[in-house]
Amino acid sequence: MSESIFIGGGGDSYGAPQTLLLDKANRHGLIAGATGTGKTVTLQIMAEGFSAAGVPVFLSDVKGDLSGLAVSGSADFKLHEPFMSRAETIGLDLQYDSFPVTFWDLFGEKGHPIRATVAEMGPLLLSRLMDLTDVQEGVLNVAFRVADEDGLPLLDLKDLQALLVWVGQNAKELSLRYGNVASSSIGAIQRQLLVLENQGGTALFGEPALDLSDMMRTKDGRGEINILAADQLMGSPRLYATFLLWLLSELFEELPEVGNPDKPKLVFFFDEAHLLFDGAPKALVDKVEQVARLIRSKGVGVYFVTQNPGDIPEDVLGQLGNRVQHALRAFTAKDRKELKTAAETYRDNPGFDTAEAIQEVGTGEAVTSFLDRKGIPQVVERTLIRPPSSQLGPIDGPTRKAIMAASDMAGKYDQTMDRESAFEMLRKRAEAAAKAAEDAEAEEERLEEKEREFKAARRYDGGSGSGGSTGSRKSSGDGFGGALASVVVKELKGTTGRRLVRGILGSLFKGR
Repeated sequence: MSESIFIGGGGDSYGAPQTLLLDKANRHGLIAGATGTGKTVTLQIMAEGFSAAGVPVFLSDVKGDLSGLAVSGSADFKLHEPFMSRAETIGLDLQYDSFPVTFWDLFGEKGHPIRATVAEMGPLLLSRLMDLTDVQEGVLNVAFRVADEDGLPLLDLKDLQALLVWVGQNAKELSLRYGNVASSSIGAIQRQLLVLENQGGTALFGEPALDLSDMMRTKDGRGEINILAADQLMGSPRLYATFLLWLLSELFEELPEVGNPDKPKLVFFFDEAHLLFDGAPKALVDKVEQVARLIRSKGVGVYFVTQNPGDIPEDVLGQLGNRVQHALRAFTAKDRKELKTAAETYRDNPGFDTAEAIQEVGTGEAVTSFLDRKGIPQVVERTLIRPPSSQLGPIDGPTRKAIMAASDMAGKYDQTMDRESAFEMLRKRAEAAAKAAEDAEAEEERLEEKEREFKAARRYDGGSGSGGSTGSRKSSGDGFGGALASVVVKELKGTTGRRLVRGILGSLFKGR
């Protein structure tokens, strides 16, 4: 029999073990239920089970409660007696324990900093992050293409901002090659980048970028539990959802195919999953469906955590084979419809009505269905969820800091790098153009000075005849030379060249 994770006890007396088979854990899953019904504890005990089996885990801590995974539970805890009673009911020998944890934080406050480059994020996810229109997304795609073709690395937000200015200044030429590049679209993207900066997006982009192998470590045979501090991040829900989708996409792109492993290489919990799909364009939903369908062959299991299964598009929901459904309340007609839909996604149990069970289960209970050895969903069961072995609730600040200081990741991502990239390269181009303009102006002044000296040195004989003819020819030649000099002066001093340089320096690098 395959190794499995004990989730709880099912059946009439809760004595029938409900387990999640490790070799089916990469078939993805769902944890759903109304607020306060026990989703966080279910996520916690699943993370414990995967870690104990040597499977690394990534999860986001929206409320701060999951940091307790790093600390052992205790008999001093107020729920110790209820926990031991529940463990006895479901046939579990509860042993308190802690688990290896690494804390991460986009803002670098409650965990090690975690970053991506603008180039890695790509135009599709950035467009979603900034809520761009199709036209604006097209312009952003042009900017990324130009960066690729011109060898301009896009690492942080200032790189992208500088590139967009350059694209705007060369819009006429670029439009002939890539289609219309409107200055209004450039301006709209720049405004959205400013909003992203104000939301803390600057902290996300830059180097050193996250090395995915740091998310997939084991320690003494246990999988590392990577916890993203998301309480502050949830203030920018689009940034939160886009970051997690980027991380999932990177795993999909970089990990090799492994077929059907005995256990996953990584399990990814996507909490508040409805944020990923709220208002998402079809192209993005299609991408999520593609990733969900194919990433399991890379050995990655994805578990969506949300209030209602209806928050997940049907094509994605159909990929989720392992399910834990906590209580749903049906107060309105819409609620009743969603309850019915949720119940219909389970394989019926003749012993009870699934819809009624979903309404009746209490805190710490759920209806569950996991894949069997053949990969077929088992009949739904009313299940009493096992208590966690680690601490229920958050740890204090000093404990978190001590864990961070002792982590293998301590110091690796703390200091940002700012190597030469698009911003610096475009600045060098601008400086070179400015130097060329200065040299041209100096040459123009030299020519003017020579012309003045030439005029001062001319002799006028005041006579007529051959001398007058000679003087007339000199005057004619001088007129031609003066006209030529005027053309040079006009080209180098008064027109496009110097105004273009001022445009680059003024718009792109002012205040830098």
